[in-house]
Amino acid sequence: MSNLTAGFIGFGLIGGSIAKGLKRDNPRTKIMAYMRTVSKLEQAKRDGVVDLVLDGIDGRLSECDIIFLCTPVEFNADYLKKIRPLLKDGAFITDVGSTKLSIHEQVKELQMEDVFVGGHPMAGSEKTGYENATDHLLENAYYIITPTARSRKEDVERLTAVAGAIRAIPVVLDYREHDSIVAAVSHLPHLVASSLVNLVRENDTPGERMKQLAAGGFKDITRIASASPVMWEQICMTNRGPIADILEKYIASLQEVLEQVKSSDSDAIFRLFDESKTYRNSFADSGKGSVMPDYSFSVDILDEPGAISTISVILAAKGISIKNIGINHNRELGEGALRITFYQEKEMRAAWMYLQRHNYTLIKG
Repeated sequence: MSNLTAGFIGFGLIGGSIAKGLKRDNPRTKIMAYMRTVSKLEQAKRDGVVDLVLDGIDGRLSECDIIFLCTPVEFNADYLKKIRPLLKDGAFITDVGSTKLSIHEQVKELQMEDVFVGGHPMAGSEKTGYENATDHLLENAYYIITPTARSRKEDVERLTAVAGAIRAIPVVLDYREHDSIVAAVSHLPHLVASSLVNLVRENDTPGERMKQLAAGGFKDITRIASASPVMWEQICMTNRGPIADILEKYIASLQEVLEQVKSSDSDAIFRLFDESKTYRNSFADSGKGSVMPDYSFSVDILDEPGAISTISVILAAKGISIKNIGINHNRELGEGALRITFYQEKEMRAAWMYLQRHNYTLIKG
């Protein structure tokens, strides 16, 4: 992008990653930021990411071409009111929230639709805060852009250009459609995963045999149940309507499956698996979604002393960080004996290449 001055209200994982991505694209981009934890902004300044640390919402924001609102939703209205008088001609505000109805309603109520374009970078990490922000967190992630009824065309184009500059994939949607989509593909899966884990916990044997034998498919589909309870409680409360709608449909579909199982309707059960397999296999692998990616594979090795340490030494010698490594005790889906998880996709790909060179048999997923 050409020279840009961007302001950030809040500077955590997402805001920090956007700023780092903009600086990588064009080091002349000017970044100013405000947040209550000043020490993190001072660190960002030492890192060369932030050029100007703000001590409040003040007139210096009038230099900005775009202002990113990266704060908890309960503070949006107050910050919008404070920022509006400071906007220069042609500047606009965007946000990074994962649900859009609330802020779009606030913007409309404040008569700010002409200076606002909603945004939702669909990426995250199990870690939070600026200290975990990277310039590549949003690479190949969908960046949803939700204009208002009065958003200026040039502002939508500029936010689209920002998404491109940080190497994300811009997608323009109506904000109501956005909330319905994420309810189905992100919010419902988290609710299902958490409720399934709790179902097993509540019905486990006295010796916790279910927990002991849970592996393979169960761990795959419930991995996201380890996400932040605070964050997901907030998300569910800000997207209640769309979540309730899709949850009712899901419950109805489960009721159908229950009746099919009870009546031994093998044809219907076959269609369930066959149709879901066909549709699932049509999903594109490119583009990160809002469900946390799993960068892992398994290795087909003998479960014997020294097996893990040998692989650890190979990967450590190449500077590859391992997030988790352990034995698969349940290999019902054809996994290898050893499962390795990495922090980033590039680390997983590099590890795959080096272990193949050492003639290890590797299994995806």
